[in-house]
Parts: sequence; structure tokens; C-alpha cells
Amino acid sequence: MSNLSFMEKLLDGVDVEWKALGDVVHMRAGQHISASNIMDDASKEHPYPCFGGNGVRGFVAKYSHDGKHLLIGRQGALCGNVQRTQGKFYATEHAVVVTPSHGINVDWAFHLLTLMNLNQYASQSAQPGLAVGKIQSLKIPIPCPDNPKKSLEIQAEIVRILDAFTAMTAELTAELTAELNLRKKQYNHYRDQLLSFEEGEVEWKTLGELAENLDSKRKPITSGLREAGNIPYYGASGIVDYVKDYIFDGDFLLVSEDGANLLARNTPIAFSISGKTWVNNHAHVLKFDTYAERRYVEYYLNSIDLTPYISGAAQPKLNKKNLESIRIPNPSLTEKERIVSILDKFDALTSSINEGLPREIELRQKQYEYYRDLLLSFSKPDAEVAA
Repeated sequence: MSNLSFMEKLLDGVDVEWKALGDVVHMRAGQHISASNIMDDASKEHPYPCFGGNGVRGFVAKYSHDGKHLLIGRQGALCGNVQRTQGKFYATEHAVVVTPSHGINVDWAFHLLTLMNLNQYASQSAQPGLAVGKIQSLKIPIPCPDNPKKSLEIQAEIVRILDAFTAMTAELTAELTAELNLRKKQYNHYRDQLLSFEEGEVEWKTLGELAENLDSKRKPITSGLREAGNIPYYGASGIVDYVKDYIFDGDFLLVSEDGANLLARNTPIAFSISGKTWVNNHAHVLKFDTYAERRYVEYYLNSIDLTPYISGAAQPKLNKKNLESIRIPNPSLTEKERIVSILDKFDALTSSINEGLPREIELRQKQYEYYRDLLLSFSKPDAEVAA
């Protein structure tokens, strides 16, 4: 039996009554606690998680609640965010503690509140806030209100289905993340191994000897003067815009000239570009004779510490003189081709997993939302709709 037909049968002929949240759950704001009583890490003296509106703030010595509850963020960027808790914990005044009762499954309430997008009911101000009274007045559907046992059975079955999708997403995310981290470690291992040479094993040359520098051809354009188009406009860390015209046409290696990423290295500071492009004055433009030579230098620059070549503290800069003075091992072209071939395969595999991870997560989330909407979107009485 398909999930759809099973769900239709599950809800076939089921009566639904809409009740205010305040009538079926206990809701109250958490209590203030001094920041000095909240520790960053759990310990024997401070074992209980302390929840604010945006998740765990730290750990405290005493707890305010015990058991299975829901927490709703009352203030800030995640105002209206719903999370599940279990066991002993402390809730601050920035969270609303929800304790379902009167035949309400706590997980049923969680999925319903998530569907309701509570953020839309927050006050629109510099610091969004969500009033407890406003939440209490919202209505949720209760299946089989005259048969509490049947009602809880239906709630539990729907929760089981929705939690299965949530668990599947979490499991898939963990698996793909672990696979990605493994591939990155393998890639870094082989890259470092392939690009490490013994003293005297190969000759060393400066980057200025290996590449032609085309910085003089760069033309920065302020955002207000750029004419929109489909030509990528590159800066220090990649594409920053698309413009109508181009100044380069071919295969080049760009190297960041300035910016915090020169030291942070959150993204590659050397990256290849191809085709018609425009480059501003925040990235050096290097030209090589062959694909293998360009990619070899790209891999090498991204693998080494460039701190000795970088000037400026407030605004790190890798100027042209220092860039061209970087010493690079220079094996034969055949050896470069072999190294690049191996690293390209690892790079493609890692990129595939890296790109596939958010796509897979998004797909699972859409599946969850589809079934959640299907199972929890009960029709309201005409009077409710009109109101």
C-alpha cells in the first residue's frame, strides 16, 4: 500500500474539532536566570541545559522543567522557532514552554506548530517578540475529539510517519557529511603527498617565471556602473556579479590579491576561470601555456601557507611583487600532468558530494513538508474560515 493511500485510509471519515492552543496545552514563559549562573560546558555542578529562544545557551545547576516539552522562541531572529526537549532543563524568559495535555501528543503539537509558521504572529519591530496570549489563541485540529483513545492513536501514527522523514533526513545528512569529510581528508593527504618534493629532487622556480601576469588588463567597475549581462565578473573570491561585456577570453588562474580570506582560507585563494570573463583589481590574473601547468600551480598555491608573502594586518594583501616571488617546485610537464590527473579526480568526487549534500537535504525536507501538509491540513468550519 502506498503512503498516500495509507494516509487517506487513516483519515477517512475522521471528525476534526478545532481548539485553541490555550485549551489543550499548558503554556508559560520561562524564568530569568543571571548570565553568571550559566556555564559554557556541562559539568557535575552544572548538568542541566539552559534553553533560550534560540536553543541551548549553556548549562546550569538547577532545572525548571522535567519531561517532554516544546519550546517556542519568544524574541530575536528565531522568534517563533519550535523545538522539542526531553528530560531536565531550564527555560529562560526568552522561551515559551509548551506542555500538551487533554489528549494531545506532544510530537503532534510540534509538527502542527512548525506548520503554522509562528514567526508571522510576532510583533514587527527592531526586536521581534511573540506574546504568549497570541499563541494561546491560535487553533489546532484535534482528530476524533469524542474518542480520546482513537484520537491519540491517529496522532501517534501521523507523528510516526513525519518523524520517519525527519530521521531519514538527519541520517542522510550525517552519512553524506561523513563521506564528504572522508573524501576531503583523502584528497588533502594525496595532494600533500603529491606536491611534496625532497630537497634537490626537482628544480624550484618563482611564480613569476612560470606564469604570465595580466594584471594590467584588469578593469574594476563600481556596482552602479555595471551593465547587467551574462558574463561573470570576478573578484578576490569568485563571481561577484554578471556584466554585459568581457575583457578576458580563455583559461586563466585567478589569485586573491586582498581580503581576509587570504589568511582565513575559508575558500580557495587560487581558482581557474574559463571563457569570456571580466576581472576586477582584487584578483591577480595569471596565464599558463597548458592546462596541467595552470592546475598544478592552482593546487600548489591552495596547499601552502602564504603568510610570509602577505602584507597588511587590517587589510591583508598579496601584492604582485610578493605573488611573483612565491617559490614553486617545478617537475617535468609529464609529472605535472600525472599529479593533476589524480587530484582532478579527487576534486571532482569531493565537489560532487559537496554539491549533492544540500540538494539531497532539500529533497528530503520537501518530502517531509509534502506529507506534513497532507496529513495536517484539515479543513476548518466555514465560520472559522470567514473569521
